[in-house]
Amino acid sequence: MSASRLSSGEFGPELRRRRIAAGLTLTRLAELLSYSKGHLSKIERGHKSPPPQLARRCDVQLDAGGELERLLAVRGAAEPSQSGGPTRNGARDKGKPPLGGDREDAGWPGSLGRRQLLAVGATSLLGGGLAAALPTAASATAVTESAPVEIFRAQFDQMRQLGQSSDPGTLIPLLTVQTHTLRELASRTDPVNRGRLLVLAARYAEYTGWMAQEADDNASALWWTARAVELAQDGGDRDLASYALVRRALVTFYAGDAARTVQLVEPAQDDALPPRIRGLAAQREAQGHALTGDHTACLRSLDRARNLLARADAENGGAPLLGTTHLADPAAMVTGWCLYDLGRPGQAAEVLDHEYPRIPAHAVRNRARYGIRRALAHAAAGEPEHACALAAELLPLIPALRSATIRSDVRRLARELHRFRANRPVQDLQPLLARALHP
Repeated sequence: MSASRLSSGEFGPELRRRRIAAGLTLTRLAELLSYSKGHLSKIERGHKSPPPQLARRCDVQLDAGGELERLLAVRGAAEPSQSGGPTRNGARDKGKPPLGGDREDAGWPGSLGRRQLLAVGATSLLGGGLAAALPTAASATAVTESAPVEIFRAQFDQMRQLGQSSDPGTLIPLLTVQTHTLRELASRTDPVNRGRLLVLAARYAEYTGWMAQEADDNASALWWTARAVELAQDGGDRDLASYALVRRALVTFYAGDAARTVQLVEPAQDDALPPRIRGLAAQREAQGHALTGDHTACLRSLDRARNLLARADAENGGAPLLGTTHLADPAAMVTGWCLYDLGRPGQAAEVLDHEYPRIPAHAVRNRARYGIRRALAHAAAGEPEHACALAAELLPLIPALRSATIRSDVRRLARELHRFRANRPVQDLQPLLARALHP
């Protein structure tokens, strides 16, 4: 069926027809696109207007040869905007939030004014330090063509450092402002710097997704990951779409879905992709295999991850790194993590004991994450006193970090220690455990 034969109101039915013809369920297509199943269902039924980026990605996934995007263009020319997202002239429809956007809609809000940029309270959050250096929409036009890239690149490293010790819920608004500001700057500059700014905005969006997951908001985490992919593609980076699978796999991993974790990262290990993305995908695959108890497959994936990440470190040209930047040997640390899931807590404790002291002191979130896993390994290995000693130093940090992923291991630690509830150190640790789990 050609685009010329389709009326402007047939986008949803045509999307459904092509999806079924491709043998994809609505759930599977939603996973491939990093959109919610409910949102796609509304589009297929004509209850929601799809953004152009989604139509383009549907074209790719369904091998539609551009028919869906052309159909959306036909409808867009005939109908007024109903998405609630940015209109063609950049104005924002009424009712849209000024910063976050609708998680399902994927529409970006319009231009941010100086007052909106300051409204998130960046100055109070950072004590006037980093916030004082933030370019506002009013001052953005006064900077040179290349300066914003360097300024925001330096701030990105500061953001990630700040994320090691801050409540993710307070950091997300500031990251959102930075992402939107970069998009605005990109719209005003030359093509070369436009690409650099958009790719950097994609890194901000990806990190915002991680902070959302830490804040126990998986829907927002996936929304921001999808936005990161779109920004990167607009900026000429075609590889971040594969990294989005690694991020999605982290969500399924913490949900305990081992099979989906392994399945999601398989396409992200294509030989044509950069070694860091493939190495991070191999790590996630190893963790998935560990959840299923497949020791051989897990270690094989870890070996591949170690080699790829070492190669990536040698080739890195100074660009912002994807994934953690505070582990001396990420593959070794993940090995210790996996060994616990493989039912080998003694070996896990040995590896984590070796790697944990190499985490920088300022990387508080990582020290808490892997330190709790280290205590968990010792508890499972039948060393409750040592586990309690390790945990007692870290549990007071958990309420301030407000990390949903770290708290999941605190719950596991509490269950492991329950076997030793008559032990005095275990009894003494209970108030700290309670405050960490119920801040």
